[in-house]
Amino acid sequence: MALPVLTAEQRQAALVKATEARQARAALLARLKTGELTLAELLKREDDTAKKIKVSQALRALSGIGPTKAAALMERAGVDDKRRIGGLGVQQRRKLVDAVSP
Repeated sequence: MALPVLTAEQRQAALVKATEARQARAALLARLKTGELTLAELLKREDDTAKKIKVSQALRALSGIGPTKAAALMERAGVDDKRRIGGLGVQQRRKLVDAVSP
């Protein structure tokens, strides 16, 4: 399947939209990192910004969780390493929240 040919204006609009989406995801991850937002609250969100965040990124944003621990938590919860929040099932969400809760 060939990619559609875009005009310069369409390409520019797509770049702006992609930049805004990345900045919105980064802002959510920053709130998670500061503790202003919990993992449970993030997983309950229904907006596209939250749904498109990778689970591994969200876990690594939490204090005390690095790449190795995030991978172990995801494996225990049965979550693929490339999964995004929007693709998680109810049981996977519950297992992740339980794993990071004190």
